[in-house]
Amino acid sequence: MTLAARTTRISVSPTMKVAADAMKLKAQGVDIVDFGAGEPDFPTPPHVSAAAHRAIDANFTKYTANSGTDDLKRAIVERHRTDNGVEYSTSEVIVSAGGKQALYNSVLALFGAGDEVITHMPGWPTLVEQIKLADATPVIVRTHVEDGFRLTADTLLSAVTPRTRGIIINSPSNPTGALMSEDDMETVARETARRGIWVLLDLCYDRLVYDPVPHNIIGVLARHNRDRGVLCGSASKAYAMTGWRCGWAVGPAALVSACNAIQSHSTSNVCSISQRAAEAALRGPQDCVTEMLDEYRRRRDRLYEWLSADSRIGLLKPSGAFYMFPDVSEFLSPDGIRTSAELATALLNDARVAVTPGEAFDAPGYLRISYATSMQELERGSQRILEYLASRSAARAASI
Repeated sequence: MTLAARTTRISVSPTMKVAADAMKLKAQGVDIVDFGAGEPDFPTPPHVSAAAHRAIDANFTKYTANSGTDDLKRAIVERHRTDNGVEYSTSEVIVSAGGKQALYNSVLALFGAGDEVITHMPGWPTLVEQIKLADATPVIVRTHVEDGFRLTADTLLSAVTPRTRGIIINSPSNPTGALMSEDDMETVARETARRGIWVLLDLCYDRLVYDPVPHNIIGVLARHNRDRGVLCGSASKAYAMTGWRCGWAVGPAALVSACNAIQSHSTSNVCSISQRAAEAALRGPQDCVTEMLDEYRRRRDRLYEWLSADSRIGLLKPSGAFYMFPDVSEFLSPDGIRTSAELATALLNDARVAVTPGEAFDAPGYLRISYATSMQELERGSQRILEYLASRSAARAASI
């Protein structure tokens, strides 16, 4: 069967594959500790679910405007005003089926053949694949463990060429949890404004920052490159609403109009009930976000403590999101488990722990461990990992 050429340039999301493999084994009754999930384990906050029930009871079940309800768009504008000190109008907002579609619409509207778009690795693989789907060329810059995987202005701007059309930044980063500083964001915003380059922010984890450090990169971008700045957000991670599929893009009205046209010929509006739920999330009490963040912090610290029992595991405490990204290269060898992808497969098949290999994020030698699960499961899973790694090391030593 001959398929379109674009299908040869992309592959299935590796993070979603890990989830599918784990779900398949669970369905067979296998006791899997799942550290692969990129979604909160918490229930959606009760006041959010209640708003959805009210929408159903009121028969709010028809099409809405393609770009989203005015009420939800106003709630998005108000949230940005309160949290980030920025002003936008509802004509500069489009509601999409999650942050992923918000990014994809924007990429399709902005980039095309001959354009270069800079993004960073280790990072979320979808960003690179979306650039390819737009027929543009991804330009990858790398962050490094010695710098805590921190993304800097120098790193990004050194990759700019006359063909550079845009830069896509994810902070806090999936999978490293690293933050881009406001100073670096300001440098990037000022320089891209001068050169006429677009900056897209993937803000999926923006509400999940652990320490009281300045991280209003939204405000910085809006102040210094508002005309070519795009804010792609989502209700998924902050409000435990991954299945509701509700995100948004905020940016110049002309871009939002183009995204609206693209969306009108693909998915049309986001589910009407999800929109009412997202509005309640944004306008309602925000204590739920803080409570989840506090619990993620406790889990991060305990997981770090447990995995530190084996000094061969290279660890950094993430500053945001909910992933640990350990260096496991000490456990790889040419005559045994050669890659972190093979190690992830072995952990799933032999230790019954699902993790995502670093190869998924263009970072071989690492594993991504999601701690969006209970403390009990974290302890159980980390113990299984430690025992498996110890047994492999013992077997290897005995064979020498």
